[in-house]
Amino acid sequence: MSFSLPDFRRKWSCRGNMSAGAAMVTAGLGLSLVLFEPANARNYAAPFDIFGLGTPRPHRSVHATKIPLPKPRPDEAPKATEEAAPEADGKPSPDKPSATKPVEAAPPPEKQLSACRVALTEEIAVAPSIPDIRGPGACGGEDLVRLEAIVLPDRRKVAVKPAAILRCTMASAIADWVRTDMVPLAASLGSTITDLDNFDSFECRGRNRVVGAMLSEHGKANALDVRSLKLANGQSIGLTDRTLSRDVRERVLHSVCSRFSTVLGPGSDWYHEDHIHLDLAQRRNDYRICQWSVWDSLPQVAPLLPAERPEEAPPREVAAKSEGANDGGKDRSRDGADDQESAKPGAPADKPAAAPGKSKPATKKRR
Repeated sequence: MSFSLPDFRRKWSCRGNMSAGAAMVTAGLGLSLVLFEPANARNYAAPFDIFGLGTPRPHRSVHATKIPLPKPRPDEAPKATEEAAPEADGKPSPDKPSATKPVEAAPPPEKQLSACRVALTEEIAVAPSIPDIRGPGACGGEDLVRLEAIVLPDRRKVAVKPAAILRCTMASAIADWVRTDMVPLAASLGSTITDLDNFDSFECRGRNRVVGAMLSEHGKANALDVRSLKLANGQSIGLTDRTLSRDVRERVLHSVCSRFSTVLGPGSDWYHEDHIHLDLAQRRNDYRICQWSVWDSLPQVAPLLPAERPEEAPPREVAAKSEGANDGGKDRSRDGADDQESAKPGAPADKPAAAPGKSKPATKKRR
């Protein structure tokens, strides 16, 4: 069987024309449906909408739901203007936080007061509490106060000049020392205490301000340097003043050494010659240090000094050699001994003998 294009055309010419025309008619109908049919009237997708020109249609199963309406407002309910009145006045309701004001954070819990802080009342000392100090290294401390004055039993105050930053325990010990021991001492001198001379209290440093030394008790706010106690009559109890009575200074020595674990004063080192160091350092077996030498009082009249050697006098070595050359050594020593014996005055015959029990006045010797 042979097949050729001319034979095909002769045999299928009508059908080919008909199929082409039908295709054109179908395409025209499809375009008309896409362009002119309303979107809400189509329930099925266009069969020839191959380019997605049609709009999406809602699903057939979606139905309109009936939304319930709120119940009518009762007659006895307050009006809306009355409810909005507090907000208009700028006073938000207590149960609702304000929209403009941020919610405040809860305050931190208050720190519990120590037993020392409770006992150190205003009847004993003016010592307000201060925040804890966290310095470099181990400097600082907790439970600190600023000791401004000590209140005496008769309500008078002893000002601490300048105010001392101390731990509560140290401030309490200082107040008790002044109230119990120093007030009777001042009364024996005929006056009362008005000021306490604070030489040094809290200071972040090593011992004796030596670089690299162990941390001082001053760096822990556990020490106080006292120079003197001033009295109302103008006198001053200088703790290292040698012109003050030795008995007074010894009374101060015994009182501080019985109360404080460390007492340093004159004779301990060269750093405490003009003040007394007091602290409450903790050591093994409650070991205490009390190094304070109470020197004798200075004489009322200064001793006579030897006369100055004249400038024209020869040196002592040259003068001794010249005297030895002119005179024989033995003759000079013998003559000197004879001169000393002849220079001694004889005891008078009418001088009464010394009464028994009475010693001769001590003679001063020059060293």
